[in-house]
Amino acid sequence: MNIFAAILACEIGFWVVLFGGLAARYLLRMKRLSTLLLLCVPLLDIALLSLIAWDLTVAGATADFTHGLGAVYLGFTVAFGHRVIHSVDVWFAHRFANGPAPTKLPARGRARVLHEWKDWGRMVLCAVIATVVLGGISWIAADPTRTAELTSWIWRVWLVTGVWFIGWPVWVSVASLVQPAGQEDETASERSL
Repeated sequence: MNIFAAILACEIGFWVVLFGGLAARYLLRMKRLSTLLLLCVPLLDIALLSLIAWDLTVAGATADFTHGLGAVYLGFTVAFGHRVIHSVDVWFAHRFANGPAPTKLPARGRARVLHEWKDWGRMVLCAVIATVVLGGISWIAADPTRTAELTSWIWRVWLVTGVWFIGWPVWVSVASLVQPAGQEDETASERSL
């Protein structure tokens, strides 16, 4: 089974369903069809998870890099998917339905610090979901020799989470503390523009 092809198909499917749902909402004015299409997004994740579990348990495959990547992809889409969908929705509404312009991320200040901590919280959620999925599939497969690659993905995802912690929320928080007086007000006025 080619899990990488399944991950790629889910990613393509995500964007097709997302833009199809938004086109139905804003271009065709078919709100029910739009809602139905957007509700199909989680089905792609369920299909990918089922395929990975089937490949490792029923088909007896040995876990490789792509099986772990699929579990992390699942965690990412659950943790960050709503925000991605919302951002694309705002952009689509602005571009095709005279909606308000998307707001820009502040370069610095309290709002930027809060944004970075929220994003890191989403990354922690992604890591937890990936860990549960990787551990659960390893437990179900009940063959540590075939699932060793999955357990190595657990430390990888937490390593990325740790690097993210230092590189973004901590770094931006410290930078915000040493920011010269007056720049906070400047950032607030930039946001209002």
